[in-house]
Amino acid sequence: MASSAVVATTSGKDAVAEGLLDVLKPAIQQLDLHVHSVRESQVELREHIDNLATELCRINEHQKVALDLDPYVKKLLNARRRVVLVNNILQNAQERLRRLNHNVAKETARRKTMLEASGAFPSRSPSRP
Repeated sequence: MASSAVVATTSGKDAVAEGLLDVLKPAIQQLDLHVHSVRESQVELREHIDNLATELCRINEHQKVALDLDPYVKKLLNARRRVVLVNNILQNAQERLRRLNHNVAKETARRKTMLEASGAFPSRSPSRP
């Protein structure tokens, strides 16, 4: 009697853990997709900043009127540096998300195998609904 209570408690905990993992997995995948799209935007922004800085330097060299564009170029380069920094942070966060997603998938598979092996949840054949 006591062993059946332990199995029921363990399978209940496993079911809760598996449910929690099932809830977290889509959220992690969605977050990973959003981080990826932000990183792509950051790269595009960095390229535009580089092009604008180059264009400002070219205009400044060909200007006959003494117009000092150097402060603006410096501001652009500072903005570019910050974009690169944010991109690195996002890249690290995405890598952590990727590892977390992998661990969630691995843990889900492990728990599912344990549950099926314990006989708490019989495995279903693909032909049966």
